[in-house]
Amino acid sequence: MHKYEFTNWLLDTKTPSIQYRTLVDLFNYPVDDARVVHARQAIMRSGPVPAILSHQSKAGKWKGERSYYTPKYFSTHWSMMLLSELCVDGSDSRFQQGVHHMLDVTADDLGKRLDANTFGLSCFWGNLLRYALHAGMVDDARVEKVIRYAALDLQDGPCRCVHNGGCACAWGVVRTLWGLAAIPKAQRTRETDDAIKQGVTFLLNSFSLIEANYPTPDNGGINPIWFKLNFPLFYQVDILFTLRVLDELDMLNHPGAQAALDWLEQRRGRSDHWLGSSPFRQRTWHELGDREETDRWVSLHASRILQHAGRIPAFNAVA
Repeated sequence: MHKYEFTNWLLDTKTPSIQYRTLVDLFNYPVDDARVVHARQAIMRSGPVPAILSHQSKAGKWKGERSYYTPKYFSTHWSMMLLSELCVDGSDSRFQQGVHHMLDVTADDLGKRLDANTFGLSCFWGNLLRYALHAGMVDDARVEKVIRYAALDLQDGPCRCVHNGGCACAWGVVRTLWGLAAIPKAQRTRETDDAIKQGVTFLLNSFSLIEANYPTPDNGGINPIWFKLNFPLFYQVDILFTLRVLDELDMLNHPGAQAALDWLEQRRGRSDHWLGSSPFRQRTWHELGDREETDRWVSLHASRILQHAGRIPAFNAVA
């Protein structure tokens, strides 16, 4: 598959979000380009985004859930997280309502944690921050508290987790950085910048991304998800997702990222694209598509990363 065939394969998708991200991320089309505008509008009309939103109640939460966290991965928190990954229109009233709902129902817990300097559940707060910022709520007082919590959490351990035996958690660090990366650079405080540096140091200097030798209780094994190319993931993290976060933080040139970039290049198959994994396919919205759509997602992310890292040439614009 030549470069032209590869991008045509990406664009020959049933998921408007993939088409949109291909045009913006690989071809670098401006947001006001007619093709980009059309793809962005299609996201809200067909495919997984309107299907997921159709299950939202008037209160902003998802119908049939036991809590905003369960069942995995259909309830409000996970649906909101997926919608942001799928490039939902952040100004859409339904998405905005979902963010307000999540910020309201978690406010008491967050306040108690900040008052007591008790941290943890880093992946949850990092993901919540990500979709709240996707909704453009950086100046919301509730979001400012989540940002403060995330920054302090990266200084504490970083991101110690009871589910990791109280050890610093690499998944938590990456998910927290995922949230902080969405803050516009001009609005990041020194505290936020210092926390980001601390998180990157943990991932790339203190330990090895490609060896995944991060702290675990009793030197436990590495979760096999780490070495697969997955989409979507929820609180979990793999090398591909970590590189996506480093890309957003302009850290792909870090010496500690180079072995992982080599690994990603080597995973490209004979068909010139990457084979993806969807470990939770049966536990989330089926509208995300089949195995080929999973391959498209991971191929899109991988090629974007390698292009930004200078590992592959820029893609030519489509006719």
